[in-house]
Amino acid sequence: MSTPAPPATSELRFAWQGVEADGTRKRGVIVAPDAATARTMLKRDRITVIEIEARGTAAKPKARASEVTSFTRQLASLLRAGLPLAPALDLISQTPGRSGMPRIVGGIARQIVSGTGFSAALGRYPAQFDALYCQLVAVGEASGALASVLARVADDRERAAAQRAKVRAALTYPVAVLLLAFAITASLLVWVVPTFKQIFDGFGAQLPAPTQLVLALSDAAARWCGPVLAIAAAIGSATANALRRSASARAAFDRMTLRLPVVGPLLATLAAARWSRALGTLLAAGTPLADAFDSLTHATGNAVFDRATVDIARRLRRGERLAAAMRASHCFPPQVVQPIAVAEESGALDAMLLDVATLADRQVDEKIGLLASLCEPLIVIVLGALVGALVIALYLPIIQLGNVV
Repeated sequence: MSTPAPPATSELRFAWQGVEADGTRKRGVIVAPDAATARTMLKRDRITVIEIEARGTAAKPKARASEVTSFTRQLASLLRAGLPLAPALDLISQTPGRSGMPRIVGGIARQIVSGTGFSAALGRYPAQFDALYCQLVAVGEASGALASVLARVADDRERAAAQRAKVRAALTYPVAVLLLAFAITASLLVWVVPTFKQIFDGFGAQLPAPTQLVLALSDAAARWCGPVLAIAAAIGSATANALRRSASARAAFDRMTLRLPVVGPLLATLAAARWSRALGTLLAAGTPLADAFDSLTHATGNAVFDRATVDIARRLRRGERLAAAMRASHCFPPQVVQPIAVAEESGALDAMLLDVATLADRQVDEKIGLLASLCEPLIVIVLGALVGALVIALYLPIIQLGNVV
């Protein structure tokens, strides 16, 4: 197993005062590893430094996944255009903006100039570049095809981001609409139904059972709405904190989501597609099968599949075939395992894994479309049932009173 790279060297904050080329005095704060580098960076911006002073250690730079993907695409384009690696990184690091990505790229460029390999320099920023990313870059460095590997990595990251957006949209829309419907219903119970209750009290007659139920729900909502919301917020905050800090909690949550009736198969197929594409990309780049699993432990974003990856690697080291090990993990759908078993016999495992990933991606898109088409009528039915039941329960006594009169 590969040794993790040491963390990136911490940078310092420098407060500076200087003069621009037109004589305008300026001041500000810049982040750099030392004062000499800070002066060089300011000189590059055509600022003559008058005074510079260290103000302590700077916070670690952060970058979103989309920014890492954009960096990968830009670097691949620059390398294909014939620019050497270090100047290409230096050029990307000069991109203006408030993102932490230019700082990260600048730090990588300085490490490369000092003699560190590109994959090792990336490994010093594990929050942005995972083991799979670094392994593919290392393969690209060794084979002399770094630009092609980076372009493939950018393609895979863009495809994964698009799929995540589709899944998020397919799941968020119905949940948001249902939550809004329940919020509106709760508002009606708390503020509108009590007005009808005052009218019903003047009837002096026995109210129908549906109306009594709605009045009881209104009384309970008015009494317990605040405490219930507070408890729900506390539970949600505690759950989010546990998922963020506890690996066992994340595994339990992922295991539960995979067992959901409609969402579970969709998430399982999506994770299997990511896993197959990552392994196929590593094998196509020339990584041996046994070594490829060192970089797959976080390739899917699902703790259940990540643990299954560790178990599959252990079984492979004992001499089992890949398809048999995948089948024993009870995570991968049969339509993923069966083609891999055939490919092991024919010796075209890398191509089959990529084909399986493409087929699984297509199935995910189809399931997302089906889920979206099913959610729309379901939402209409739920909203209609809630509003209709409430209106009928509130107007039933008035209708009965009109019949009596």
